Amino acid sequence: MMKSLARATALVAVSVLGVSGLSLAPANATAANKTMIVQESNILTGLNTAVNGKNLLTNSNVVGPTGAGFTYYNNKAQLIRNTNFGTFKITRNDCQTAVTTDEFGCFSVTYTVKKGLKYSDGTLITAQDLLLSHAISSSDYSMKAGLGQPVQKIINGVKGTGSKFNSAGYGGAYDDHTRAESFDISDDNFSLTVKYDAFQPDWQIFGPGPGAVHALVALAKGKRSLQTARTNATYKSLFEDAYYDSIAVLPAESSEDYADALDARTSARALMTKIALKWSTVWNITTVNSSTNPLLLISNGTYQLSECRSTDCTLVLNPRANEGGAPKRTGNLERIIFKMASSIANFSDTAVAQALANGEIDLYSGGSSAAFWSGVSDASKLTRFRGNILTYEHFDLRTGDSQYDYESDDVAGCNAPYDGPFKGNDQKAKDLRKAFLLLVPRPKLANTYVAKVFDPAATDTPMLNSLFSLTTEGDYSKVVAGSSLYVNDFLKDETTRVNMAKALVAKWSSTPVTVKVLTSARASRVDSITQIKILGATAGFNVQHTVRPLDWGDMLDCNAFDAAQFAWVKTGLSQTGTNPQYESDGGNNSAGWNDPTLDNLLGEFEKLQTATSLITTKINAEKRLWSNYFTLPIYQWPGASAWNKDLKNILPSPLAPNVTWNNWSISY
Repeated sequence: MMKSLARATALVAVSVLGVSGLSLAPANATAANKTMIVQESNILTGLNTAVNGKNLLTNSNVVGPTGAGFTYYNNKAQLIRNTNFGTFKITRNDCQTAVTTDEFGCFSVTYTVKKGLKYSDGTLITAQDLLLSHAISSSDYSMKAGLGQPVQKIINGVKGTGSKFNSAGYGGAYDDHTRAESFDISDDNFSLTVKYDAFQPDWQIFGPGPGAVHALVALAKGKRSLQTARTNATYKSLFEDAYYDSIAVLPAESSEDYADALDARTSARALMTKIALKWSTVWNITTVNSSTNPLLLISNGTYQLSECRSTDCTLVLNPRANEGGAPKRTGNLERIIFKMASSIANFSDTAVAQALANGEIDLYSGGSSAAFWSGVSDASKLTRFRGNILTYEHFDLRTGDSQYDYESDDVAGCNAPYDGPFKGNDQKAKDLRKAFLLLVPRPKLANTYVAKVFDPAATDTPMLNSLFSLTTEGDYSKVVAGSSLYVNDFLKDETTRVNMAKALVAKWSSTPVTVKVLTSARASRVDSITQIKILGATAGFNVQHTVRPLDWGDMLDCNAFDAAQFAWVKTGLSQTGTNPQYESDGGNNSAGWNDPTLDNLLGEFEKLQTATSLITTKINAEKRLWSNYFTLPIYQWPGASAWNKDLKNILPSPLAPNVTWNNWSISY
């Protein structure tokens, strides 16, 4: 999936005692077992992070060590080419010249899978496995293959009703600049060429990733066991044929080949439909045990899933760890256990710190507090790290219908057309949106949940004032200065901001305006809305707060809510990385934002930019986004990690996954 931002979970900790099948006493007994226990702060909601609603940080952290592809990011946020998996290079770049050919694409990149790589079941990895990336990211492919118009795709003002692939990967720069026919496989089945209609500045991170397509075909055929090498080779060929035959152009009805071609396409589409439905559903599980279909657990990473329950997931060493294309294994871990929250409401920084000190867990990285930081100060047992983390808290207001349907049996109106106070882009809606955002207590929140983490006596307010650059990025101050006309109102003191909000509300309503807010149970968010309620009552708002401890991520697509506070986590760096949030057809746009002028400005990120022109592009888009009052940045999270001192090669990264990105080299 070509997305560089993941929808973040509420990084909170719960009870961290007890892991099935593993003795945790005495402390640090995990070293003898070559086992690393990683504490997560949210629940697991699924094993396919490309499915709508499943692109959550905990999900990504758990499945990350089970896969490998052409690139990865290191702890310095540098994109590293993984030559263990393969190589890639630009093979055509003449978009600035006249192209006299009917072949689509003036910019091409060719990817070559290293020969001899194998999945954990022994099946050879080939370029056929890369085809799935395009199917779940190209709206044109979905439509031409008869799989449906993705909801993100708007044609003549009409939103799609959905693709059989329930993918969040549609929309954005990749989708805009490719077509159904953009993937070509080489004769030897180890190289694949991607063709674009314009140069792509983010071409290196747009690369396809491997998907075990033989397993998908087996699942579509109802298989519940691993197949033979011969059968798997046949299944891979079946997938390739179905992939291409589904988009085949039929000859004229008068042609003698028409009937055969139609039958072939019909059969291909039937298989692709079954595959799409399986892909969209079978990995939406949180339990893995001996009864789980082994076809769901095929891996080409250093590790593979062995067991998952409501509170933990166990990954064991892939028996083909050095054959699947992951960087060469130099660590000695044989098992990674991810512990998950059973309820976000049970968050306790103190419990996490104590569990680390006791050796009950080995590693934690996430949202932290002064209590956590002081609790992990024992250098005789733990190593702790303070550094940059590219995660940021923000407040979103709904203006229209979510792209995705959300079925709920306990919240009415989730799929009804949105008709709340912030609907549309007329002056009334904009004024009410600005009024509400003025009430967000950013200085108090930033000081409490950032500044005081490392210095309980701190009184400064390190607020985030940009939606395109974070405080630790080099162009931050210039971008903020360029949009200061809009930012300045949100820097005023609380009394002034409340009075401004009160005047804006009074302009349009003589009675309190009801606003329904959604958050997780994270304490900082509950605190935030509690304060907004108090200020809102003065300014003319009736704030109704709904806390969804377990499914808040899915509920972002529920039209019954007017606002939501949560965090975004950067998983990569790119010019177009923020587009999925703000484009009308963006894969992460759950709030119904739709502004053609903003879309055009965001389109500039898809073009070649210099460092100077990129700042200008950010400022222009920033101004438009601020003037719509769609969303408000609050603060960049403090980066804090701590781990068992016996662990080696823990190198915290500002990007997610923060501490397990180099799982192949972590060791005792």
